[in-house]
Amino acid sequence: MGANLSITHEPAQSDRARPRLVLVTGPSGAGRSTAIRALEDMGFEAIDNMPLSLLPRLLEGGTAPEKPLALGLDVRNRDFSTNALIALIDGRDWQAGLPLQVLYLDCRPEVLQQRFSETRRRHPLAPAESAEAGIAREFDLLGPVRARADLVIDTSDLSPHDLRADLERWFAPQGAVRLAVSVHSFSYKRGLPRGLDMALDCRFLKNPYWEPSLRGLDGRAPEVAGYVRADPRFESFRAKVTALVEELLPAYEAEGKAYLAIGFGCTGGQHRSVAMAETLAATLAQDGWQVSIRHRELERRGPGMTVPPPSEE
Repeated sequence: MGANLSITHEPAQSDRARPRLVLVTGPSGAGRSTAIRALEDMGFEAIDNMPLSLLPRLLEGGTAPEKPLALGLDVRNRDFSTNALIALIDGRDWQAGLPLQVLYLDCRPEVLQQRFSETRRRHPLAPAESAEAGIAREFDLLGPVRARADLVIDTSDLSPHDLRADLERWFAPQGAVRLAVSVHSFSYKRGLPRGLDMALDCRFLKNPYWEPSLRGLDGRAPEVAGYVRADPRFESFRAKVTALVEELLPAYEAEGKAYLAIGFGCTGGQHRSVAMAETLAATLAQDGWQVSIRHRELERRGPGMTVPPPSEE
């Protein structure tokens, strides 16, 4: 249920203090309208579905706007063209020195199909066909755009409230901006979360799942965290990972990166990966970094739900 992030292009650190244009795009049904409203609540001037051809007129005059702009674009735009959108992205800083950031809202195809089914809407690229056909076409069209995104958020398991909270974490004014770190835990059986910049495997650590008293708990519980820390290999792993991340973060920040996503994976995403994610996030927060944490499998199960049966561990 986590927000999965990736970074490809990002304005320099000094640019992020200036008004900027955030281009919000992604497949239909992934949450673009929710994101636009959330950015507007954060002080952005929001414009949705404006033709690409009109964007130069909006910014003409040679000076950057006083307020940051959030521009929503998708295949329903009147003059939408993948090539035109790519040209716009590749020409960032093309007008009035305005830093351009691309926010791509992603979503798994099966979740998009469910959303279209629940709302009984027709897909804009397949009005007379199944939503599945339109989703496949849209993924083909937007693939090159996703590859150029500064920030990718997978909304597959996010409620509108969760999405707004993530956007506030990355875009709300907070004074001096530092690189923001997102630490994730996940199960390898469900694959890597989309957008991870770094994935670390915890499956070599002793598994608390096989202790009956710990099976129903997760890595946030002191008993489980203590069990994981008691593994003779834990401290060496923790120290080396922490040293690596602490060395890389200032370097990424110096290169103008704004976001970094680090993931810890184990078999079920319940114990070892959660404990490691919590440990690293606490260390980075103590060091003064802006840190968020998402436990994909725990959030997916929801409150009050227990761990999976032994066959899933």
